Amino acid sequence: MKRVILFLATNLAVILVLSIVLNVVFSFLGIDRSSIGGLLVFAAIFGFGGSFISLAMSKWMAKRSTGAVVIEQPRNATEQWLMNTVARQAKAAGIGMPEVAIYDSPEMNAFATGMNRNDALVAVSTGLLRNMREDEVEAVLAHEVSHIANGDMVTLTLIQGVVNTFVIFLARLIAGMLNNNGNNNNQGGGLAYFATVMILEIVFGVLASIIVMWFSRQREYRADAGAARLEGGPNKMIAALERLKHNHESRLEGSMMAFGIAGGANKSELFLSHPPLEKRIAALRSQF
Repeated sequence: MKRVILFLATNLAVILVLSIVLNVVFSFLGIDRSSIGGLLVFAAIFGFGGSFISLAMSKWMAKRSTGAVVIEQPRNATEQWLMNTVARQAKAAGIGMPEVAIYDSPEMNAFATGMNRNDALVAVSTGLLRNMREDEVEAVLAHEVSHIANGDMVTLTLIQGVVNTFVIFLARLIAGMLNNNGNNNNQGGGLAYFATVMILEIVFGVLASIIVMWFSRQREYRADAGAARLEGGPNKMIAALERLKHNHESRLEGSMMAFGIAGGANKSELFLSHPPLEKRIAALRSQF
């Protein structure tokens, strides 16, 4: 319930801020939102604005939603080892030292997030530390460090912003045409218009998510390969992926699920943020 409330509150705050910004910008520039150009500006501000605000808040949201505790001063040998391992991998990958955190969860998982490669967060679950060998944990950490080094947080945000823009734009453009018999001068009113917009956004949103998830799966292959390079070969990463076959379903949510080492379960690969483990293992074996 805490995660749900935090998620809803954050999105409501984003919508409120963007609405205020849009009103100010449109009034100052004299932009007519009913015009094609004005509609595109509206869609781009909402599409990219929401994505980048979410990215800017990602570390804060990740810590609050998972209860991750950042290691400020290592309190035991495990925490010291985690800090040393991430520091070694970050140096090899050419990025700034990320914050390192642990969160309480029975699943074997880890994630990386943050707005840029020199100010990121790597978090691991207690379940991962309990159930994986040290070399497997090293591979998982290297996978997350590779996500940061590849700039995956920013590129996924850009992709999400583009598809969000087109979803918002096309839904309102088509709804305006349908509800005004091809006359797009009165897009902003009427229950029929808003109902049509909602339906079209759901349909286009599902189609757009296929694109985003395809890109997300390609990131995982690259991060797996990056982990193999950081750890001197694919064996540790393959062992970690084999171990994940015995994992609980991921409890990470939203964008954090996309950046976790283990994705969520889904019947169709089209909507998976992570490729099936067998495909990831096969891809590693074919590359090295």
